[in-house]
Amino acid sequence: MLFTLTTTHRPATDLGYLLYKHPQKLQSVDLAAGKAHIFYPEATEDRCTVALLLDIDPVGLVRGGKFAAGDNFALEQYVNDRPYAASSFLSTAIAAAFGTAMNGTCRDKPELPETPLPFEATLTSVPARGGESLIRRLFEPLGYAIELTHHPLNTTFPDWGMSRYFTLTLRHRLRLRELLSHLYVLVPVLADDKHYFVSRHEVEKLLDKGQDWLPAHLEKELITKRYLKNLGHLTRQAFDVLMREEPNTELDEDDETAAPEPTSVREKRISL
Repeated sequence: MLFTLTTTHRPATDLGYLLYKHPQKLQSVDLAAGKAHIFYPEATEDRCTVALLLDIDPVGLVRGGKFAAGDNFALEQYVNDRPYAASSFLSTAIAAAFGTAMNGTCRDKPELPETPLPFEATLTSVPARGGESLIRRLFEPLGYAIELTHHPLNTTFPDWGMSRYFTLTLRHRLRLRELLSHLYVLVPVLADDKHYFVSRHEVEKLLDKGQDWLPAHLEKELITKRYLKNLGHLTRQAFDVLMREEPNTELDEDDETAAPEPTSVREKRISL
């Protein structure tokens, strides 16, 4: 799976300072699911692009027993979209590779993290459960110009129709930490899945990464539910902070995976 980020800010090589990744070096980060490789296909004063390439090992995941797939068919653990699709693995890789940038830290040029810059972000093979409409509902309210390429199931057999995968390009002038936080939260929301256990810690991560933009987002309810895998008790805890009011104590009728409500929600209120 490939994610690229381009800026035309001058000097464009300031992107290396923001990301703490030197344009002339190839760097790799170890992940529980494989490796993330960071490199620069181009780095000039006028235009600079950084690429994040995920090398996911699906066989290693199965043998390690850390990321169990579904049980729809016998080979699903091996035959799946993990190696190429933009998913929660990408969010994990962004946090691991660009964590300093997400925190808004730049030692050598401290003014850069607070400066809105022109960015173009491209993600290949984005699974969107909800299609083009959902992609636009999530990103357009944040100010992004969107370019989409919808991929067919099989180019040899066009009658099979279209897949759920898109190549997504986003353009916007904003702070880098804002762009990375948007992708960190919204990529798993588009896929409507996560490859790891979702606990109360995920509520804290959502509130941390979304505190500056999620409360005002038109789709905050959908984003919160999908990010927390529709777990009712976690969703209510997140809403308690986002909406600054008591959570709804009634479970949705279709919330089959929700755990029982804590005895006292107020005592367990999460504070930012």
